[in-house]
Amino acid sequence: MDKFTKEIDFCTDTESWSLLEKIAREGARKMLQLALENEIDEFVNKHKNIKTEDNKQAVVKNGYMPTRDITTGMGPIEIKQPRVDDRCLEGNTAESRFSSIILPKYIRRMPSIDNLIPMLYLKGISTNDFQTALSSVLGDGVKGLSATNIVRLKKSWEQDYIDWKNRDLSLKEYVYIWVDGIHFNVRLEDERTCILVIMGADKNGNKELLAVDDGFRESKLGWKELLLRVKKQGLKPAPKLAIGDGALGFWSALDEVFPETKRQRCWVHKTANILEKLPKKIQPKAKSMLHEIYLADTEENAQEACEHFISTYECKYPKATNCLIKDKADLLSFYSFPAMHWSHIRTTNPIESTFATIRLRTKKTKGMGSRQTTLTMVFKLAIEAEKSWRKLRGYKQIPLVLKNKIFKDGIL
Repeated sequence: MDKFTKEIDFCTDTESWSLLEKIAREGARKMLQLALENEIDEFVNKHKNIKTEDNKQAVVKNGYMPTRDITTGMGPIEIKQPRVDDRCLEGNTAESRFSSIILPKYIRRMPSIDNLIPMLYLKGISTNDFQTALSSVLGDGVKGLSATNIVRLKKSWEQDYIDWKNRDLSLKEYVYIWVDGIHFNVRLEDERTCILVIMGADKNGNKELLAVDDGFRESKLGWKELLLRVKKQGLKPAPKLAIGDGALGFWSALDEVFPETKRQRCWVHKTANILEKLPKKIQPKAKSMLHEIYLADTEENAQEACEHFISTYECKYPKATNCLIKDKADLLSFYSFPAMHWSHIRTTNPIESTFATIRLRTKKTKGMGSRQTTLTMVFKLAIEAEKSWRKLRGYKQIPLVLKNKIFKDGIL
């Protein structure tokens, strides 16, 4: 096939896709239009027995509203929304006036587009580039996504965060929580911002974003304030296990707010802490020995592997072995929980993997402009990421943990 023929085929394919998009968009428009017509007809039919003084039907269709474009995932769709005359219902407490559930008043974008915008922003698309970026996805006719509107939308995220921050947690119960402090550069601040994050696993095994707030260098005061706020929101049962790194501020705060919660130190962080106290040439061997500890099938075997590591390195590298010894009990707490949960609760990876994306975003923007912007961005990305978080393996055993059933080496 020569170059000319390839170009013709490419043009034909492009035209075919363009035609297909037009057909799909027109089909979506007709379905939406029909749904709106049926919604109005149902409302009118529901109130057909309400009559005027001259015995005519009081609630009737009354033409159409001005045509408007709705931005969807397939591009802009032109909609002519039906209108209804229901003035007779005004002031009637038993009957409410018509309000479309399918297409709420003033809506210009489908919710999926509003979800797409923060994801693109957090992936590195700047405010001024949104019109170009989304036009290539949604078509040239896309409207309402100017730089000004994007800025306005970001302002609304701040209110979303405030509402979420004050939500009721009285019906919630978390079996495990993961905690971490994420540091960011803020252009308009002298010091780096530290965002405190708590992720929880509920009684059904679903991972949820539990709390996000800014703190000061992961201090005890910052963590205590956050834990107390969560408690004030209605979270009464203490989590059974908290997983975190070596931030002393959190563990001190946890002892005061949820003293009955067990500790599990993150093995990834602890491994890194130990290895940095050893020469590079022996780090691979030492790392392998540390893996043998937390991958052991029983706590007894883990203790033996731990003693082997200590006896090997304590004479020459006491700082490395002391780093392991001082937190040994907290490092092996996971053996008192179901074996199917071990891969989830040995490390803070659930938080680390999510917030790697946020760090990428802040690097692209050379740091956020303010603390509030940073906090809002962290919240918005985490909420989006939450939709793809997977359930815990062995979630059917969570009720046993919540009932304080005893597990030894992962077995009930």
